[in-house]
Amino acid sequence: MTLVFEFLEKDLKQYMEDCNNVLSLNNVKLFLFQLLRGLAYCHQYRVLHRDLKPQNLLINQLGELKLADFGLARAKSVPTKTYSNEVVTLWYRPPDVLLGSTVYSTPIDMWGVGCIFFEMAAGRPLFPGSTVKDELMLIFKTLGTPTEQTWPGVTSIDEFKQYNFPPSRSESLAERCPRLGGDGLALLRQFLLYEVTGRIAAADAMRHPYFGSLGPAVLSLPDDVSIFTLPGISLCREHGRGGSSGGQSQSGARQRRQTLLL
Repeated sequence: MTLVFEFLEKDLKQYMEDCNNVLSLNNVKLFLFQLLRGLAYCHQYRVLHRDLKPQNLLINQLGELKLADFGLARAKSVPTKTYSNEVVTLWYRPPDVLLGSTVYSTPIDMWGVGCIFFEMAAGRPLFPGSTVKDELMLIFKTLGTPTEQTWPGVTSIDEFKQYNFPPSRSESLAERCPRLGGDGLALLRQFLLYEVTGRIAAADAMRHPYFGSLGPAVLSLPDDVSIFTLPGISLCREHGRGGSSGGQSQSGARQRRQTLLL
């Protein structure tokens, strides 16, 4: 059996590297919207991606971003099933999963969206932990050690009690990523909530004021129509671009993976 897929020039990680990790804020917004659009489609049909990271987001020469690598994807069925907590690359794994949760739904993907959003805008990973404990410590140092007020039930989680994390106050995300501005930071905070049920859904995030400059037409496009068919929506030329925008890529094999048109 031979599977043939469209060719995409590079993934988001390589795109950022080619731009010296300084992306145009216009392009950050367009990539984030397309990521949300693809996830909203998946989540509508109760499909969890479970492995969101820049390497799994492919980009073609038009700037169309597509979800790839559904190898860890699962259908979220009813009644609720339990799943492995060994999912999502460590830097993009939500704290509930890091602490051993095996009962989760679509919010597992939204934490990763927040991490990718920050990385595109700031030019560096938000939580680059080397171990599970290190990852949790970076999260708690940035967002504050969770309490019953910020994460109801956290103090009854065995793994949380065993680690005995010291109390820490949250840092300012505005200082960590001043480029985002008010609406961008407000949306980022809605992705990075400890309480799973509080994280913004992909479909709701698409309607956030942060995307207001794209106009209302982006919300009514058919699922198989690119946002770049709309007048006024296009990628900006990246000033820090160091590599070629097309041609062969170092991750060519990876770019022939399963993709989902956004």
